[in-house]
Amino acid sequence: MPDPRPATTFRAVKIYTRTGDDGTTGLFGGARVQKDDARVEAYGTVDELNSVIGTARAANVPAEVDQVLASVQADLFVVGSELATLPGKEGKLPMALVGAGSAERLEAAIDEMEKSLPPLTTFILPGGAPGAAALHHARTVCRRAERGVIGLSRSSPVRPEVRIFLNRLSDYLFVAARLSNHAAGAPDVPWNPRGR
Repeated sequence: MPDPRPATTFRAVKIYTRTGDDGTTGLFGGARVQKDDARVEAYGTVDELNSVIGTARAANVPAEVDQVLASVQADLFVVGSELATLPGKEGKLPMALVGAGSAERLEAAIDEMEKSLPPLTTFILPGGAPGAAALHHARTVCRRAERGVIGLSRSSPVRPEVRIFLNRLSDYLFVAARLSNHAAGAPDVPWNPRGR
């Protein structure tokens, strides 16, 4: 019987190395930086976003949303890998980087979801069905990841495709939260401003 494992396999990695006990971490490409470096903050928040999206997927979102989010999680892993790489060494990563096509796919998904949603006539608050609430949470983490990438770009080069992808993803997560409420029969939670 042929070996079912892929031709390219990763060797087992030890979970703890003790190399970060001094408050530093290694970037792909060889450099070590402080764990509170802007680059580490950016890719750490992308990792957090990926985890929050995993939580949202576990909260019974509609199948069409779940399918897009599965692809988004793979893209976020690539974005995190790129951000964890020493600038100029991205070409050594063993994967294709996120390009304009990723943002365009999110735009197409947004357009498709909006066809089945009532027009938005008021600001809405995070909430509703559990899946929708989790997607709103993911949206806010996505915005923080985007802010981290913008902050990093002031001191170190970051491809614009990364920033654009995160910006479009936050839009997607907002509409996906609305669709999740709609599919669950739960209304969006309107913001009713208090009078002065």
